Amino acid sequence: MEGRIAQICSALPPARVFADIGCDHGYMTEYMLEHRLCERAYISDVSAKSLKKAERLLARYIVEGSCIPVVADGMRGLPEPADLVLIAGLGGEEIVKILQDAYLPARFLFQPMRNTDKVRRYLVERGARIGRDDTFSDGGYYYDLILGNATGGDSYSEREFRFGRDNLKGSSRSFLFQMREELNKTNSRLQAARTGESKNILTARKAELEEIIHEVERYF
Repeated sequence: MEGRIAQICSALPPARVFADIGCDHGYMTEYMLEHRLCERAYISDVSAKSLKKAERLLARYIVEGSCIPVVADGMRGLPEPADLVLIAGLGGEEIVKILQDAYLPARFLFQPMRNTDKVRRYLVERGARIGRDDTFSDGGYYYDLILGNATGGDSYSEREFRFGRDNLKGSSRSFLFQMREELNKTNSRLQAARTGESKNILTARKAELEEIIHEVERYF
């Protein structure tokens, strides 16, 4: 197991009831069951056809009753609340909608593909406590991970909502690389900008990225 999947698996905590929403091939659920990190696991997908991929991988666990496949939209079709919910590979807006339609699980691990700031905002507004919020890289792509609890409360600054609290505290070298890449792209766009309005926006973006890079570099 390598790359993105391995990074997500390494962040999964133990649970009694685990649910993998939008489970794709089911690799993370296989990890939880193989390492005895949960007593029972639910694999869920809105499409029965898509769910078949995970069902093939997890067939022996399904037979023994420790893994239960569910065709459902988000968490609404789960027969019982899960105390750990994983949602990986969906957009941030989709993750928020799933939570709004169901409940905020006691423990969660989210890996949004985009709009991570919207997930952070929703969690903080709901009174959740975020224990880990950082970025990792795989194959030239960058991914965010958010691990936390439904209760405990939290506070975030505007910049932390946008970039991730732990990233700004130097927890991820990948984030530093990502910011350097963003700065290079911004410099290229600034050189090609034709209007004063575009230049002003890009200049402000450049200044912010340079400030973030300067602050984060101190940790390495």
